[in-house]
Amino acid sequence: MNIHELRPSKGSTKKKRRVARGIGSGMGKTATRGSKGQKARRQVSPWFEGGQTPIHRRLPVKKGFRNINHKEYAIVNVQSLEKHFEKGEDVTPEALIAKGLIHGTMDGLKVLGHGELTKKLKVTAHLFSKSASEKIAKAGGECVTLERAEKGQPQKKVKAETKKTTKTTKKDKK
Repeated sequence: MNIHELRPSKGSTKKKRRVARGIGSGMGKTATRGSKGQKARRQVSPWFEGGQTPIHRRLPVKKGFRNINHKEYAIVNVQSLEKHFEKGEDVTPEALIAKGLIHGTMDGLKVLGHGELTKKLKVTAHLFSKSASEKIAKAGGECVTLERAEKGQPQKKVKAETKKTTKTTKKDKK
């Protein structure tokens, strides 16, 4: 057997269909497109929707994504502690919420080192930046780290207390 004698096995190859090449092509005068109508006269693009506003323009654009593993901390700077707390006070997440410095603890409370601190404070938070812990220690204060929830467990969130109004009923008045 020589290389010029090699042929594909019988039935493994087919002739390419030559559409719209006249009656003699074997596809007839309509060239496999049926008779009349838009699709018989020209090719319609697959995304064409008959003139209505296409779906890719009807749907809103999605942008970005939400990382489910991302932790978002309530942030307080040392400068705010200097301004809102007196010497010797305890700074806790509850105290910060009461003073309106944060709205909730989210995934925890983090103290950052922007600004100066001259007062001795006992600061309780989930995280401290290096500069914040140095500034608190330099002022004679103390940094107390709260335990964070284990990976996969939600953090217990501290929320601001709201005043609840109770309705009195006829039974309560008796």
